[in-house]
Formats: sequence, structure tokens, C-alpha cells
Amino acid sequence: MITVYGLKTCDTCRKALKWMMEESIPHRFHDLRKDGVPEAEVTRWLDLVGWETLINKRGTTWRSLSEDQREGLDDAGAKALILEHPSLVKRPLFDLGDRVLLGFKQEQQDALREQAADA
Repeated sequence: MITVYGLKTCDTCRKALKWMMEESIPHRFHDLRKDGVPEAEVTRWLDLVGWETLINKRGTTWRSLSEDQREGLDDAGAKALILEHPSLVKRPLFDLGDRVLLGFKQEQQDALREQAADA
């Protein structure tokens, strides 16, 4: 089953969840703020896509960080920041087990349909 990580207040996450229901794609939702983010998952995501892809640099959480926190970031620093500020994760994050998809554009929708068809 696909796990969708996001925020219940995020418009894109709500749109993605509605779309998945309409497409009858089995999934479960994990609210990053309410439910937290498991450290092991953050480590796995970083291994799969790297911190540059995983962190949402357009969000208010990123902009609210100090210059010191943003400068010279690496995987370890990004992991610590994500654990402290789960809303830094680019959303929605679709965990497919062996890979993750970030965002909700046509490319992700096609991959989700393919994943559901293969299941």
C-alpha cells in the first residue's frame, strides 16, 4: 500500500488524496505534523532522493530558518532539520516502498497509476 506523507492543511496533499480516492488507488495518509516523521524513514528518503530533492525550499518553514541552518547543509544536517521541522519535506511524498515520488504533477500521477496497476 502506498503511504502518502503530507500535511492535512496542504492544498496539494488534499488534492492528491482526493484524486487517489477517485482513482481507487489504495493508500494511507500520514500527517507529518500530527504523526511526526520516523527517523528511519527520513534516512531512507535521503538515501533514495538526497536532501536537495527532499527539502521544500519554497515553503515558509525553509524561509523561517536562520541563514546558519540553511548554509552548508548535508544529509546529516538535513535529517536533523526534518526531524525538528517535519513540514520541510516536499509534499506530498508518496512512499512506494522501493522508491518515493515527490509532488503531484502529471508525472507522479502516471507513476501512481502504474504502481496501482502492478499491485
